Amino acid sequence: MSTAVISGGTDGIGRALADVYLRRGHEVVVIGRSRAKGDAFVAAGGDRAHFLPVDLRRVGEVRRLVDHLAERFPAIDALVLGARFCSSRRVVTPDGFESNFALFYLSRFLLSHGLAPSLGRAADPVVLNFGGAGAPNAVRWDDLQLAHGYHGVRAMGHAARLNDLLAVSFSALHAELGVRYVLNHPGVVVTSFAGEYDAVTAAQVEQLKVTGKSVATSVAQILPYLDAGEDRVTAVHEGVRRPLDPAHFDPADAMRLHTITEGLLARAPR
Repeated sequence: MSTAVISGGTDGIGRALADVYLRRGHEVVVIGRSRAKGDAFVAAGGDRAHFLPVDLRRVGEVRRLVDHLAERFPAIDALVLGARFCSSRRVVTPDGFESNFALFYLSRFLLSHGLAPSLGRAADPVVLNFGGAGAPNAVRWDDLQLAHGYHGVRAMGHAARLNDLLAVSFSALHAELGVRYVLNHPGVVVTSFAGEYDAVTAAQVEQLKVTGKSVATSVAQILPYLDAGEDRVTAVHEGVRRPLDPAHFDPADAMRLHTITEGLLARAPR
C-alpha cells in the first residue's frame, strides 16, 4: 500500500492533500501539534489515517520522528512539507534556533534527508515542499537566523528561499534514488494563517482571509505536478511552472547551505 507523510497535515492545504491521498487508498500520516485536529483527522479517515503529535521546532523530536517513520513505513511515496507558523516577534527555541528557521527550514531538511532511503524504495517518490519556488529573496549568509532586523513575514520568505536551495542539494546528494522534488508557492490561500501577529500584521491577515483563493483551488493547481513529472526539481508558483534560474538555484549555494546546516545540527542537543 502506498504511503503519504504530511507535516502540517491537520489544517489547510496539508489536510486537503491528506484527504486526497486517503481517497486514493494511501496510508496517510499527518504531523502537527494540535491533538484535537489530529484526532479529528483520524476519526474521519479510518484505519489508514494516522496522526503523530510532534513539535517540529525541536530538533530531537524531528529526529525521533524520522526514526519512527523509517521503521514503520519502509517505503514512502509522498512526503509533503507544509508546517509553518508566522511570528511577528523573534522567538528562540530551547535548542537555540530561531523558531521560524527551526520549523520552516530545519525540520524540512531533517525530514527530507532522513526519509530519503524510504522515499527511494517507492515506485515514483515525490517530495512537495512549500518553499519560495523561485521568489527573489536574497540569502542572508551572514545572518541565516535573522538575529538582526527580524520581521515575521520577511522571515517566512527567507526560510522559503532556503528551502529552494534544500531542493537542489537534496536532489544532487540523492540523485540515485529517483526522488522528484517539487517546490510550490501557492500564493495567498484562505487557511488558518497559523501564527502570533502584531496588530498591523493581524489586520493584514484578516484582509487576506477575504481576498485569498480557496484551498481547493490551490490543491487543484499542484496535484498535476505531484502526480507526474520527469525533472528532479520542479518549481511551481500558483499552478504555473517556473524556470530554475541558475542564479537562484545555484548548486554551489545549495551545497554551501547544506554544509552550514549540518554544522548547526551537529551542535544541536540530542
